[in-house]
Amino acid sequence: MAEFVLDPAFVATAAELGDLPLCHARLQLDARYPWVVLIPRLAGARELEDLSVAARARLIEETVLAGAAVRAVGEVLGLAVDKLNVGALGNVTPQLHVHVLGRRVGDPAWPGPVWGHSPAQAYEAAVMTRALAAAREALGL
Repeated sequence: MAEFVLDPAFVATAAELGDLPLCHARLQLDARYPWVVLIPRLAGARELEDLSVAARARLIEETVLAGAAVRAVGEVLGLAVDKLNVGALGNVTPQLHVHVLGRRVGDPAWPGPVWGHSPAQAYEAAVMTRALAAAREALGL
């Protein structure tokens, strides 16, 4: 059986939060948006249909949990979360992953999609430390 390998694109664009029962969780490195990425730790998974029924149910539960983490990061950043956006696009990085991000009226890409809108804004080191801690606490990590 093949081993799960994290696509290098996630390492370059998101900081490690830890492992949930199904997914590896990461904080997207864009301080303009509270944003968590979930990557199911299943070798070769590209589509939701690649998951068992039980794994799909687990993914939904972890997505809800990631929403709480996104709200916690939003508090650290002082950014309201008016709407949680959830997406599993995979056009650029085909490994199955789910984005859970907090959107707010007037954010830099509002009301359009964040992908391709503009370059990411780096976290300040102290803010990153607090954001990671808040996300991990909300995720139970």
